[in-house]
Amino acid sequence: MRRKASLVLLACAVFFAALSPLLRWYAFPRLARIPANQYQDMVLEAKDATLLDYGSMRAKKVSKVTIVQTLKGNVEAAERIEKTAGRPVVVWDGLSYLEGPDGKMISRIPERYIFDAHSQDPVHATGESVDGDPVKRDGIEFKWPFLTQKRDYEYFDAQTRTTSPIHYKGTLTFRGLKVYYFEQTIPWTKVAMPKTMPVQGITPESVAKTGTTRWYSTVRKFWVEPVTGAPVYGEELHKEELRGGTLLGGRAKVTAFAGDVKMREDYIEHTVALVEHNRTLVLLMTSYLPWGFLSLGLLLLALSLYLEARGRRPEDPAPAQATEPEPVSA
Repeated sequence: MRRKASLVLLACAVFFAALSPLLRWYAFPRLARIPANQYQDMVLEAKDATLLDYGSMRAKKVSKVTIVQTLKGNVEAAERIEKTAGRPVVVWDGLSYLEGPDGKMISRIPERYIFDAHSQDPVHATGESVDGDPVKRDGIEFKWPFLTQKRDYEYFDAQTRTTSPIHYKGTLTFRGLKVYYFEQTIPWTKVAMPKTMPVQGITPESVAKTGTTRWYSTVRKFWVEPVTGAPVYGEELHKEELRGGTLLGGRAKVTAFAGDVKMREDYIEHTVALVEHNRTLVLLMTSYLPWGFLSLGLLLLALSLYLEARGRRPEDPAPAQATEPEPVSA
């Protein structure tokens, strides 16, 4: 019985020891994926911002500018692209909608972002665009990869349509979570006018005829939870200017928008709670279960060897039976 039990324990030990790396290196890349149908939204605010009044073409202080960002998974487009890409793909149809304190639109910029469901690497396919213009992204956007490293990453800037490093600046604690802080500075760069303008009758083409150009600069900051790769907080020191041309009435430049853009508090709370939940799921596949299965395998192996050793131990000799003394004849 001991030998049978030791063989069963040995088989279980081998099973759990083999399951440990299998779960981490085979199952994790196939199970940890962004859902193709995911929908998320985010509201950011820039309080005490500077905004261009297109009526007078002069900058003025306003109480608040609101930016609503939405990302909607396009399942049909993802399935179509997967057929040629040969890997799981996510297609996000995004929209950045800016509105002033009166609720009126300042600009709306649609975007299509196509990326690998697990690694978050960009996937180039027809439809990849920003504000209707075809683009070819290099680097990440919106989300870092699972198990983010303490290093710089290439990050795509939708305004300039270019990619540049976003730098790892250190490890911090944010709302009880360990996060990696990243920062990217985009210097003053000439960028395209939005296709949708806040004043009816004004188009990018009509502005171009006046010789006026749009310039942009920002300092982008992200606090990223490294296990999930999800930003739990973001902030931008955002600046836009119109420069030159007859539209400004002889002035060299005017501020179109300037403000410290921050996530709204209720969205911070929701994001932190969601990331904490997803973090536990990722850790189950990358740490808790692999190490638990490996430890269990070693424990079962030790128990199997112990039973095997007990089974091979020689039995103690049986005690000699006491005999009655024989009578002595005279």
